[in-house]
Amino acid sequence: MSLQSAERLGVVVPSGNAAAEPEIGSLVRPAMNVHTSRFPVLPGRTLRERLDTYNEGLDEVVAGFGALRLGAVVVACSGSHYLLGPDGDRALCEKLADAGGRPVASSTLATLDTCADLGVQDIVLVSPYAPWLTDLSRTFWEQAGLTVSRVVPIRAGDRFSPYDVSTDDLVRQDDEALLLTGTGMFTFDALRQIGEGNDRVLLTSNICSARWALKQTGLPADPAQETGLLRRLAARTGGTA
Repeated sequence: MSLQSAERLGVVVPSGNAAAEPEIGSLVRPAMNVHTSRFPVLPGRTLRERLDTYNEGLDEVVAGFGALRLGAVVVACSGSHYLLGPDGDRALCEKLADAGGRPVASSTLATLDTCADLGVQDIVLVSPYAPWLTDLSRTFWEQAGLTVSRVVPIRAGDRFSPYDVSTDDLVRQDDEALLLTGTGMFTFDALRQIGEGNDRVLLTSNICSARWALKQTGLPADPAQETGLLRRLAARTGGTA
C-alpha cells in the first residue's frame, strides 16, 4: 500500500504528549497514516484547569483537521474524558462524529470498546496519575461497568508524571488483565517484558486507540508488526486487530 493511498487517522493530543503519535502510528501502519492536531499550550494553569479547557475547546481542535479526509479520529487524552464520565464522553464524541461525518472516539471509549470485544470485566488499573486523577479514572471505569480489582500507582522518580514514566517503573506486574491508563506513557518495551511467557490481557490507551481505529475502518493490523501487541489481542477475539 502506498503512502498516498493509505487510510488516514486523525489523532488529537496534548501539546506535551510525546508517546501517543509514535505508539499509535507504529500500530496502525502501513494500513493508516497518522495526522495530528494538538491541544493549545496553556501556561500557568493547573492540570485540572487544562483538562477542563481541553473539553471546552475539543470541537475547535478537531476542526483543525480542516478538509483533510480522515477515516476516523482518536482523542488521545484520557484525563479530560474522565471528567465527563462515560455518558458525557460518548455524547461529546458522537457530537464530533456527527459534525465531521467520521467516527470519533476518545482513548477511554476505545478502551471500553476493546474490553467489550475481549469480554474483559475485571481489570488491574496501572496509573501514572496523581491520586486525585487516579481516583477519577477508577470512578470512570467503574461507572462504565468494569470492576477495578486493584490500583497500581506508578511514579516517575518522586513524582507522578505520565510523560516521564520509564520501562523499569512499569515492569513488575503479574496480574491477569492489566490496563495501563494514559496515552502519554511509552509502554511497548515494558509490555514485551510483562507479557513474556504468558497470555494475560495487556491493554493500554494507545493500543486500544489503534485497535479501535483499525476496526472502524475495516483494516487489518500489519501481520509483521514487531510489537505483536495487536496480534495478542486478535488471538483472543478471533479478529485481525
